[in-house]
Amino acid sequence: MLHGLIQISKTIVIATHHDSSSVLEKYQDKLDRKAKAEGHESISSLKQAYQDKINEVKREASIVTPTTPASSTSHIKSSQTQFQQPPPSPPQQTQAAQNSIPKPATPGIKPLSSYLDLSKAASLPNKELEMIWRLRFASDPQSLCAVVPLDTYKRISKTARSHPQFILPLPREISEGESNASDAQTAADIHFLQWSFHPPSSSAPQHPLQPGQTSANTHTSTVLFTHLAAYKLHGSYATPHTTLTHHLDLADSHGVVLVNGSVIKDKGISVEEGKWLVMQLQRFYDFEGMGKGRRRELVEGFTKGEVKEKGQEGTGFNIEDLVEEADVQLDGYGHDYEFASDNRHWVSTIQQLQLALS
Repeated sequence: MLHGLIQISKTIVIATHHDSSSVLEKYQDKLDRKAKAEGHESISSLKQAYQDKINEVKREASIVTPTTPASSTSHIKSSQTQFQQPPPSPPQQTQAAQNSIPKPATPGIKPLSSYLDLSKAASLPNKELEMIWRLRFASDPQSLCAVVPLDTYKRISKTARSHPQFILPLPREISEGESNASDAQTAADIHFLQWSFHPPSSSAPQHPLQPGQTSANTHTSTVLFTHLAAYKLHGSYATPHTTLTHHLDLADSHGVVLVNGSVIKDKGISVEEGKWLVMQLQRFYDFEGMGKGRRRELVEGFTKGEVKEKGQEGTGFNIEDLVEEADVQLDGYGHDYEFASDNRHWVSTIQQLQLALS
């Protein structure tokens, strides 16, 4: 192996020497003319004359040469920088603070903690909690808010899980162009409602439960009301005109469900009409209360797709029966979805509590 390396070295030296000789022979004539033109007798004399200049160039080259290692060192440092250890993780306190920021369990649905300071609200009596809740929406004329007993909500939500979709009539006066031979002076617009159930808010305070008691805070539910004509045309892409959200965060501690929603402007529905639809929802979905009897049959018939003609014996869904069951005065029925006609009357009362809202 060593002998082979020596042979390779000799070959390189010979090749280099041969190349230098070839270059000298190639430019022999030009160098002779250059030497004679400058008054030199030979090429050697010409090289001697230029030796000082050659040495100066070498000195300049020797000055530049030390900078090369420095540049390489800089490059090495740069390379090392790219592989440095990552910075230490943020302090645990910072991580905890970030985790404490309320985040909705379901995108698009605000948790109750975005409306109330739950740690403070959890210590309030029910009456004061209701006052706080209503005051929270007092400045929004399009808002809906209510406080529903947990037992009532359980009955309604139980029905909703089996019958998540239904239609409700909204009575309206007949215009002169719509009148006919019938003596009826009212008609009804039909609206489509749809329930959805979502994970509970993760920011709900922990409440000690009695032995054998299970937490009621298992979900958050929403109800969307849409014009039936719009739903037929656009399906799930139809824009609702009224929304409703049920929060169960304080159900264990207070035995109530906080409800809030809104009636969207310029959707052909007034706030009073939105309230009417929500109260009708309770009348048809509370099977063990005001939703029993024919109203229950209508909901079940709608889900099953069983249609019954007017006057026909048996159960099933009939639009005329639906309108008749809904066209009853709501006064005196003790609805739990009670909406204050003017939330401003709560302001003077709530100011006495001196409770900071977040």
